[in-house]
Amino acid sequence: MEQLKQGSDALFILLGAIMVLAMHSGFAFLELGTVRKKNQVNALVKILVDFSVSTIAYFFIGYSVAYGVQFFSGAQTLAAKNGYDMVRFFFLLTFAAAVPAIISGGIAERARFGPQLIATAVIVGLVYPLFEGVAWNGMFGVQAWLKATTGAELHDFAGSIVVHAIGGWLALPAVLLLGARSNRYRKDGAISAHPPSSIPFLALGAWVLAVGWFGFNVMSAQTIDKISGLVAVNSLMAMVGGTLVAALLGRNDPGFVYNGPLAGLVAVCAGSDLMHPIGALATGGVAAAIFVTLFTLTQNKWKIDDVLGVWPLHGLCGAWGGIAAGIFGSTACGGLGGVSFMAQLLGTLLGVAWALVSGFVVYGALKTVLGLRLTQEEEFDGADLAIHRISATPEREANW
Repeated sequence: MEQLKQGSDALFILLGAIMVLAMHSGFAFLELGTVRKKNQVNALVKILVDFSVSTIAYFFIGYSVAYGVQFFSGAQTLAAKNGYDMVRFFFLLTFAAAVPAIISGGIAERARFGPQLIATAVIVGLVYPLFEGVAWNGMFGVQAWLKATTGAELHDFAGSIVVHAIGGWLALPAVLLLGARSNRYRKDGAISAHPPSSIPFLALGAWVLAVGWFGFNVMSAQTIDKISGLVAVNSLMAMVGGTLVAALLGRNDPGFVYNGPLAGLVAVCAGSDLMHPIGALATGGVAAAIFVTLFTLTQNKWKIDDVLGVWPLHGLCGAWGGIAAGIFGSTACGGLGGVSFMAQLLGTLLGVAWALVSGFVVYGALKTVLGLRLTQEEEFDGADLAIHRISATPEREANW
């Protein structure tokens, strides 16, 4: 029975790792569909290479930083217990690699390839694991302090704060330091729309992300005996709530409609194991309202050229999710309890501050030393030709 349990646990978390790995293709197609045609190849290449760099950084450095585990032992040791420890690394790697994938969408169409890969290595090797270790492994006594102060630890079941808020708030300094795309905001005050190149690809990316998210959330239990159908239904309700509110407030704009479920899913991660489904529905709906409102403000009023809106989608909705776990996870709001609103608020603010400061340090240093941005000519030609020397549809262009 013990061998069966070990094998089942390994298979369970492996399936979760595969589902979250598939989400990275969703990141790629969501970005591909949102950017202009001259930057589609770059969107596809970035996500795959970022994931590969993330794997190396997390395997050799990041996982050890977060959990004190290293893999410099014999294969016989690594294969013990059906290789569960290795598969757990794989699963948590897919979470870590989501952070540069999130950042990629904000800095699309004008960022240089090499400096972003360096940023990915630093973020996944050090910046992300330090906060991951604080939230999920009790590092530095932060969780103990929160429990002593507020009566509960920071609760983040599947990463609203650890993954999404960290990713979104790391992206904001990168976007600000890069500046807006050429001709996005003109001197006469006019705003060039730069519309998405492919709504079908954008929709495909959102669908892949939404489906994979059930592995992201449900498999965060990490062992089969802790699996919860409540997590699955709460994820579903948040996704639906986000979709409907985004469709209403976004006036049926497909970009908002397909980012609405993602906003809801980002927000429900933290408390998906605690909330009542009605609370999850409300959490998702509020998240979509945050996204639609703040995306419009950042793009049109504040003139922050966050191409995929990753700061409002992941940064703000992730922060809301951390706080929402303290509201709808409480027994007073129909949840299972065991959470503190103040612990959630303080933990969320800590994550936001860490990501914001780290983002300015990492991207500020890279901007000073190497430069972050393509030249004006390269940006005009597009990242596909400037970096990869091929466009998304070379045959069609040759025929023309």
